[in-house]
Amino acid sequence: MTRSPIHPGAVAWTGENPGIYLKDTQDGPWTGLATFFRITWSPYGRGCGVLLLDQPNVEKGLPEVQNFLISDNEKLARYLVSDFFSKFASFRVSPGIKAITYLPLTAARRDGDAVSSYAEIVASKDLEVVMRWNKLGAPYAVDMPPEKGPTQRHEMYSLFLDSPEASVTVNGKPLKGKVMQRDFADTKKPTAFLAFSESWMEA
Repeated sequence: MTRSPIHPGAVAWTGENPGIYLKDTQDGPWTGLATFFRITWSPYGRGCGVLLLDQPNVEKGLPEVQNFLISDNEKLARYLVSDFFSKFASFRVSPGIKAITYLPLTAARRDGDAVSSYAEIVASKDLEVVMRWNKLGAPYAVDMPPEKGPTQRHEMYSLFLDSPEASVTVNGKPLKGKVMQRDFADTKKPTAFLAFSESWMEA
């Protein structure tokens, strides 16, 4: 039977979701996690922001620990955390995801050509996060089936560019750690990457 070009599942969301995940050693715990999102459609409307865990292994938020999420659409942000980000391999094992502080976004901009380098800059009242990806590789497309994906419920399509050299700063202070390797799509990929044209479909 020929598959229809129109996916039969409901659209969960579509947009961008690049990430930078850091460790001190390949086999060690995560020392810093950040994922940016710019959603063009979801059941909760559009929005952008950044989820950041400065201390992923500490189940606390602001002001004790800089584990927070800045966004211009809190309902969308909470949906992404509960149904998607908290199921991603790096965040799923990090207690900090359970105690993040939600903050309103005051400014957001991007920089770079997305060919060799790229950056997302997001600010709230007292915090500015800069995520920067360098030495970008060639783009490649991914069609992730539900059984191999983090939610086990969604098929994911996306365009990826890997970044072996990346950084995250909060008010100019860098998160600890560096880019390592991760298991992804039956291969090894850097823990820093751009993810554009990303769509999650109900299986």
